[in-house]
Amino acid sequence: MKVALIGASGQAGSRLLAELSARGHTVTAIARHPEKIAVRESGVKRYFVVGGAGSLEVAPGVRLIDTPQFPTAYKAEASKGAEFLELLRTTTGDLDWTFLSPSAMFAPGERTGKFRIGKDQLLTNDNGSSISFEDYAIAAVDELEKPAHIRERFTVGY
Repeated sequence: MKVALIGASGQAGSRLLAELSARGHTVTAIARHPEKIAVRESGVKRYFVVGGAGSLEVAPGVRLIDTPQFPTAYKAEASKGAEFLELLRTTTGDLDWTFLSPSAMFAPGERTGKFRIGKDQLLTNDNGSSISFEDYAIAAVDELEKPAHIRERFTVGY
């Protein structure tokens, strides 16, 4: 499969690049900032967005970004991500998009292949909310290979 990967040099993007390459996909990195890309004009049919956890719900109608525990240093970036998700949700036409949000703790770790998939609610367990970059990359490439979340957001966590 030919894949256009935005942010291929970042923390998560580099793991996505490694996972895609290991599975034999042809990957093209097109830009770091998705707001600067005219996706439809490029002829891309599948638009996959690596989103953030801030817009995930922690209670009905309450997003993680709106809680007092959410770090102030990340609010501006998380707000932009939430706005971009809402823009995608109102997009009409033939663009098949998917927005993948990680868990609250998103860091390097093991590639276990064992994780849960959710929709709009933050996934938690007794140890909090987390996913490794490596397992996130597995979930992302799985979605690209066998789409199950067209025109919607999903999340992954332990």
